[in-house]
Amino acid sequence: MSHTISFKAKNRLIEELLKQDNISLVSKSSFMDKLLFKKKEHAKVYFHTGTIDNIASENIKNAKKIIVNSKTSKEEISQKFNIDENSIEVIYPAVDIEYKKPKEVKLQFCEKFNIDPKKKIIFFTGRNLKASGVIEFINIVMQLANNNFFALVAGEKKQITNLKFQLSKFNLEDKLLLLEDYEDIDELFLASDIFLLPTHTKSFALNVLKAMFCKSVVFTTVNNASKELIDVFSTMESPNDRSMQFKLEAILQNKDDMKLIKKQNRKIAKNYTLEKQLEKINSILETI
Repeated sequence: MSHTISFKAKNRLIEELLKQDNISLVSKSSFMDKLLFKKKEHAKVYFHTGTIDNIASENIKNAKKIIVNSKTSKEEISQKFNIDENSIEVIYPAVDIEYKKPKEVKLQFCEKFNIDPKKKIIFFTGRNLKASGVIEFINIVMQLANNNFFALVAGEKKQITNLKFQLSKFNLEDKLLLLEDYEDIDELFLASDIFLLPTHTKSFALNVLKAMFCKSVVFTTVNNASKELIDVFSTMESPNDRSMQFKLEAILQNKDDMKLIKKQNRKIAKNYTLEKQLEKINSILETI
């Protein structure tokens, strides 16, 4: 059976879905359609992410099935529009990374940037560094008493340049590396041991899932939808959560705990590969 879809924002999952013969984008109303008061066509399936604006509201009200990327979003839509929860499906974002052995990637990365490979790499990245909590990240890691770590921040050139200016009065070069427009961001996820994201944003942080897939210990804030995939120990009450320093100290001191968490995170994230998420969506489409 063929299905028409619409979406708030395109992602890899939707790109792959649109390659299928049974899937097409809903037609947009032309000027003549509006002139002739032709009834607007709505998609059978609407993929929603982010805030609920007027266009999103219209799509939600008219779709037979709504796909969201978190339980938080499902609850919000269900309550706001009084929609039966059975018509809203949660499909977490798909992780699409070529997995390589993290130890090997880390050794090559450390050699490239003259970093002691025995140190644990604590990584941070985000589309918007400020909203993702870069200052909070630096404040947390620079207060650590344990010296067995190296902090890594990657981002877009303009934002990294601004960050370098803000940090110029501090001597952090032996503990912190700032990378701008890094060509292979996946390499950084694979080379890291810990991913710390003290974000202010609510929408699902795909980078949390990427880090889990790449066998990292992950920490993020309880207000972010990605917290649905991690345990209580890995969540922060706020971007400035004071307990975070003690949690990092504990994990840096206990190799066995770190190994176990890394293993568990990868096991969870393997359920959300592009291939598996595509299968889940197609199973949902068969029921419409």
